[in-house]
Amino acid sequence: MKTNSDIKFSDEELVRKIVEKNDTHLFAILYDRYAGLVYNKCYGFSKNKEEAQDLTHDVFVQLFVKLRMFKGRSKFSTWLYSFTYNFCVNYVQRNSDKKKERVTVVTDVIKDEDIDDNEIDDATLFELKSDKLAKALTKIDVEDKMILLMKYQDDMSIKEIQEALDLGASAVKMRIKRAKEKVVNAYNKLT
Repeated sequence: MKTNSDIKFSDEELVRKIVEKNDTHLFAILYDRYAGLVYNKCYGFSKNKEEAQDLTHDVFVQLFVKLRMFKGRSKFSTWLYSFTYNFCVNYVQRNSDKKKERVTVVTDVIKDEDIDDNEIDDATLFELKSDKLAKALTKIDVEDKMILLMKYQDDMSIKEIQEALDLGASAVKMRIKRAKEKVVNAYNKLT
């Protein structure tokens, strides 16, 4: 049974206690803290409420099994974010044979960040119409969509993306640059 003292644990302390005791009651506290955020991310990939609920459930089942993998090198929320993204990307890839990709569009509000020397700047993305942009996003790889969504929809900094994907800053910047080029090329090919 949950107590008020359990709820006061930091995420990292809670994870440590869950792993030590294999405690489903403590895991329920973690679930309560993050179910909404995980659901929203899953909904962004599926665009279907029931499917997003199923994905959320599956994420938490896998999370309980793999919670020991969290080593505390980043905040738990960052690790969970990455875990959820990877789960959803794998889901989309597994279902790509249905030729029905379920990924959200980059929102109309795209913020400028410190990416140097790229041919496709953020101002170019601002000019794209969102409905046509949504179609263009279905034409690029899931990994490219993921990094664009992390940067522009979820407003993650380069450092946060580094932590979530376990990459260096230059690798993140290069992947964002290439993904932007791909989405603009796909956009320009649409009629």
